[in-house]
Amino acid sequence: MEPNRACGRAPRCGLDYQGKISGPLLDRIDLCIDVPPVSAADLALPPPAETSADVAARIVAARAVQRERLEEFDRKGKLLAVEADETAGLLADRVRNWSKPRCNADTDVAVLAAIAEPDAEGRALLTRAAERLGLSARAWHRTLRVARTLADLDGSDAVRRLHIAEALSYRRPQPRQAIAA
Repeated sequence: MEPNRACGRAPRCGLDYQGKISGPLLDRIDLCIDVPPVSAADLALPPPAETSADVAARIVAARAVQRERLEEFDRKGKLLAVEADETAGLLADRVRNWSKPRCNADTDVAVLAAIAEPDAEGRALLTRAAERLGLSARAWHRTLRVARTLADLDGSDAVRRLHIAEALSYRRPQPRQAIAA
């Protein structure tokens, strides 16, 4: 929010709005980023060293790494095909449309445990954060998925403390009352 255009009801109205959204729904939001307005002084600066095309190329490379990693799991028989019983109704329809994961976001918990195991420092950080922030199991796993993706974007085979810290920084900020408690 622009300082000279601040809402007179902030931050109360923001907290009221967030209070209407259930925790499980908020847990499904992987990335929360505050994007402040760009000042005129910032617009006058030279462009960043990494261009949008550079970022896009890193994303394409990371997706290729993810796809190859998951294809390797499939070749080793670690991704199981799901058989659908024709009489199972709605569940059978969903299973028939199920496909094997193509990227980190598609992985189930078992595959995620194998591909996104953080180093000791990263695990310690995630454990402390989970206890302090009260992360649900869903939030824990989603944080690991984001950290694995950050490691892929970084060109790292391992999920390190740095990747866990950055993934946690993208979690939804806690309302002020929750932090004070």
